[in-house]
Amino acid sequence: MEQHECLAHTENWVKDVIMKYNICPFARREVERASIRYVAIEATKIKAVLKALIDECQHLDTHPDTETTLFILPRGFEGFYPYLDLVDFATDELMAQGYEGVYQLATFHPDYCFEGEPQDSAANFTNRAPYPCLHIIREASMEIALANYSDPESIPERNIAFAERKGSEFFIKLLQHCTKS
Repeated sequence: MEQHECLAHTENWVKDVIMKYNICPFARREVERASIRYVAIEATKIKAVLKALIDECQHLDTHPDTETTLFILPRGFEGFYPYLDLVDFATDELMAQGYEGVYQLATFHPDYCFEGEPQDSAANFTNRAPYPCLHIIREASMEIALANYSDPESIPERNIAFAERKGSEFFIKLLQHCTKS
């Protein structure tokens, strides 16, 4: 797969799933401002991925006009459990590099499965994306967004209820549509 396809597929997912169905109520503003950065990482070794992650944090440090980055991993982390291991390493690396409280990670994967949920549960689709992805979020911006949103704690429950109403097949078709070139 070409890198530009991976980026386009992920951008389609943000617009046609996350924004369109209000999975993240903060996405529309950033899509409209074109302040989301999409970066595909070709590295498949954890050490190289972690270096690229810190490089991306440094990019965000010096580009305040970029609100957030979707750090896409098209190869090497197709398995959900190796991906979760990477998430743990990435979180530790952010802390080790002094980024605790500056950036946080949200996680998305084609086989995302919440603990205690069956693999085929529609609820899992709230965190399923075309490719494994780490969403690097500016914590200060998230604090402001949450402070200006009534009842932010209801977002996950609302999303899960929506996913369960629509069903897995609905989301499978949406994700397939996002990856059509």
